[in-house]
Amino acid sequence: MWLDLPTFKTVVASTPLVAIDLVVRNGRGETLLGLRVNRPAYGFWFVPGGRIQKNESLDAAFRRITRDELGRAFERDQARLLGVYEHFYDDSVFANAGAGPDTHYVVLGYCLELADDLPLQPPTEQHQQYRWWPQDELRISPRVHENTRAYF
Repeated sequence: MWLDLPTFKTVVASTPLVAIDLVVRNGRGETLLGLRVNRPAYGFWFVPGGRIQKNESLDAAFRRITRDELGRAFERDQARLLGVYEHFYDDSVFANAGAGPDTHYVVLGYCLELADDLPLQPPTEQHQQYRWWPQDELRISPRVHENTRAYF
């Protein structure tokens, strides 16, 4: 269940959000990153991912997030848990509408290894473009957000 905007703003200002991030790798070892069009992390290359909804199981959230972020649903048991991460941002999705609260995420990072010929159709609501990045390049690029680089 998605919250209305005033309620969600109160939640962002008051408590951590729980999310799943997807480290999607192809057979060449490259990682799929998208160029963020929303806050937080606006203008940075970032892994796909999304928030877990209240009363949504981890398996259901993983299916929904992979479908929404990659254009194709995957099961959580197809991925490997990388660990639990904390992401802190000085801004939020509300920053465009004036001074907004900061954002704190508790993130479950998962690695999803894909065959090279598996087509993905990621949407453009959160990322204006996508690119497969070699691991050595994304580790040092200042255009890749530090929270994404932490997965490597």
